[in-house]
Amino acid sequence: MSRAAVLCGLGGALPERIVSNEELAAQLDTSDRWIRTRTGIGQRHVVAPGQSTSDLAVAAGAQALASARGTADRPDPGVGPVDLVVLATSTPDRPCPATAPDVAHRLGLGGVASFDVSAVCTGFVYALATAASMITAGVAGRALVIGADTFSTILDPADRTTRAIFGDGAGAVVLRAGEAGEPGALLGFDLGSDGSGADLITVRAGGSRQRSVPGPAAAGEEFFTMDGRPVFTRAVLDMSRSSQSLLERVGWSAAEVDKVVAHQANIRILNAVGEQLGLEEKQIVANLDRVGNTVAASIPLALRDAVAGGELQPGHRVLLTGFGGGLTWGSAALVWPELETGRPHR
Repeated sequence: MSRAAVLCGLGGALPERIVSNEELAAQLDTSDRWIRTRTGIGQRHVVAPGQSTSDLAVAAGAQALASARGTADRPDPGVGPVDLVVLATSTPDRPCPATAPDVAHRLGLGGVASFDVSAVCTGFVYALATAASMITAGVAGRALVIGADTFSTILDPADRTTRAIFGDGAGAVVLRAGEAGEPGALLGFDLGSDGSGADLITVRAGGSRQRSVPGPAAAGEEFFTMDGRPVFTRAVLDMSRSSQSLLERVGWSAAEVDKVVAHQANIRILNAVGEQLGLEEKQIVANLDRVGNTVAASIPLALRDAVAGGELQPGHRVLLTGFGGGLTWGSAALVWPELETGRPHR
């Protein structure tokens, strides 16, 4: 059989602090009912002062590496557990340098290749495709793929909409070289983008465009903004189209998919994508009620919770699909392997 990238480890991490809908309602013009009916979210985790994206990425990465050691053969002595780290994030510790090399260093991975991928909420799927391609090409033998974001650090404290939606977190998987027919092998990807929608999901300040103009940024431009209505429409359309395209490529019907793990944007988007694909409710994995929209961490955290909670079982046909700023979208497919994981997030 042909060489393939095989998922063999899974981990996740959330900050300790939980912000409930009731806490937000005490600060902003909102309510638990308003948030739940529009998003399906009941709480979210946020980083403590001084805690950064890399801290969560290291914790999730360490858990994924431990998971891989419990389910896969150990690498040759002296080689190290992985030879590639790809970190998907839109909230790096610094604009420069990339955060991935620091994460690799703190995980004790020595001089392995490490870099960031920025595709907002589609970031994990893009990073997964990148690492898988490097494995199938023979550039890497094992890869640690992490999705981590701390969006609480770029939200307007007075914006009830974005503060209700986003939470902080990190999720990670380990990939190894294997064969296309074995459980965990990534069967295919579908990726796309549309830069004409760049202003729909954005932080206007902080980049070269804003900094090339004399004077400070306009008030509020340092915060994340999102145009909710067109984003909703595009998210449903692009995730549905991408999913259907990939299903046709791998030869699965929607009815044959056991679990769909979509980006956890809000419950209405998840339900709408399910309707477009003709899915039943039991096929759709959701954990956003407990963690909110964790951006690039969304899909791997949902995977971890589904596995640890018994919802996702070895042998299940799994479809991953995401949509984010850029605009970007992407999907991946695999048959779920047997993994060693910890308890689900609550």
